[in-house]
Amino acid sequence: MKTLFFYAVLFIFCFVVSCNSTTQQIITVTNNLNVSRSFETVEINKTDIKLEEGQTFESLSIKDLSTNTVLVSQFVDVDNDGNADVLLFQPEINANSEKQFQLLQVEASSKPEVAEHCYSRFVPERTDDYAWENNKVAFRTYGPTAQKMVEEGVQGGTLSSGIDAWLKRVEYPIINKWYKNEQEKPGAYHIDSGEGLDNFHVGVSRGVGGIAVKVDTTYYTSKNFTSWKTITTGPIRTSFVLEYANWDANGQTITETKHISLDYGSNFSRFEIELTGTDAIYAGLTLHEKDGIPTQNESLGYISYWEPHFDSELGTAIIVPNNNMISSELFDTPVKDWSNLFAKIKVNSGKAIYYAGFGWKKAKEITSKEAWEKHIEAFALKVNNPLKVTIN
Repeated sequence: MKTLFFYAVLFIFCFVVSCNSTTQQIITVTNNLNVSRSFETVEINKTDIKLEEGQTFESLSIKDLSTNTVLVSQFVDVDNDGNADVLLFQPEINANSEKQFQLLQVEASSKPEVAEHCYSRFVPERTDDYAWENNKVAFRTYGPTAQKMVEEGVQGGTLSSGIDAWLKRVEYPIINKWYKNEQEKPGAYHIDSGEGLDNFHVGVSRGVGGIAVKVDTTYYTSKNFTSWKTITTGPIRTSFVLEYANWDANGQTITETKHISLDYGSNFSRFEIELTGTDAIYAGLTLHEKDGIPTQNESLGYISYWEPHFDSELGTAIIVPNNNMISSELFDTPVKDWSNLFAKIKVNSGKAIYYAGFGWKKAKEITSKEAWEKHIEAFALKVNNPLKVTIN
């Protein structure tokens, strides 16, 4: 009788385990490179998983099965319909190896604490900037009110579609703090009080990743963005969309929409630009005082500029994945702010994709031209060989 009871219990246990295993969502992430990898974002689409009855996508978490720990993750409502479409997480994976993760529901107390390092917002209190940041870098660009002020001769405006770099050297967010300080004491964010500062001049240059269209020997650019839409902020990614008025490139009408994102741990914003009217764009890096060292590495798909910068040094770069960098060009002119190092990028199916960012010596992570280019090349290798993700 005891034997019969034992086998009955065993049968029920095996049945339960079997049922759980058939509905278990296991994600396998494979690293085929001979380098360990971290701070790379894996995206899990809602449409790629099977939800159990009564289960919602937004209730799921990611558990690392090798350590039995729940990871930081982030849901994104890509199409702004009120429902999450994508789940993000960042695994750590050794060279030439794979790792398994489980999608599951966990108690709130088991979830890790998160901080919103990846942040962006429209800034009406400073005319109409749009600013974004993560734990490494920060950027901003300029809106229609700033453009109108210049066109009407009002002091304090900015007419530029260039990308400004805010040189931060702390992990925590600074955008709101710096703008608040600037409101209370004009000029405050131009002074480094230990967190960094805004001393990167853009003007009409391309800054760090602004674009142009070249016709014959002339570069043409858009004006300021006309509207904005924040998609997400959080511990892993911030993303947003900027719209631009149609602009003219020597008779060619160009339409432009920028989809920009910045992930945790990265020095580079991702630019996905929708365009019509051209089959190539030129993404640029300002040359400032022309006292830096340009690098044009077409075989690896990047351009870089390492320069003295006030009492420090600064590296900027553009990386173009998937062999879509056609060529590069150093444009040097006596016209103020128009000298840029350009990457010529293919427009495929109406889109051009590239990464742009910087490394500041005072942040104490990238302290030389050689270290900067090594960092760029490692990033390019990984972005051209993304982690392989499979879901059972």
